[in-house]
Amino acid sequence: MLRKLNKNIVSPKRQLGAQKKLVGFAERSRLNMLRSLKHIYVQIVNVKTGVILVEVNTLDKELSAKVEYGGIINAAKVAGEAITQRALEQESTKVVFDRASIYHSRVAAMAAAARETGLKLS
Repeated sequence: MLRKLNKNIVSPKRQLGAQKKLVGFAERSRLNMLRSLKHIYVQIVNVKTGVILVEVNTLDKELSAKVEYGGIINAAKVAGEAITQRALEQESTKVVFDRASIYHSRVAAMAAAARETGLKLS
């Protein structure tokens, strides 16, 4: 009989594996994403200073005009395009994607939209 793994043990191991990939990229900024049930928040943070360079969320007036509900995949795509446009204005094209051990649905859609519009994620 198979034994079910405890999620309190497995989840931190998975998160640690995703965080190990961020080490060694001090020259690049970090793309961080938070998703709630109703909205999506995306920001680019300078790793050295901890300052937020660019931020986008579905509460912004320009994004909320394009999307009627902020918690769906289409909103993530619009947020990915918007973060790329704002990042290109700040001249930061290479970022490290901090996915926090999650990469499906809205997170994957935002990353794909950001890559398509010109942001270089690693």
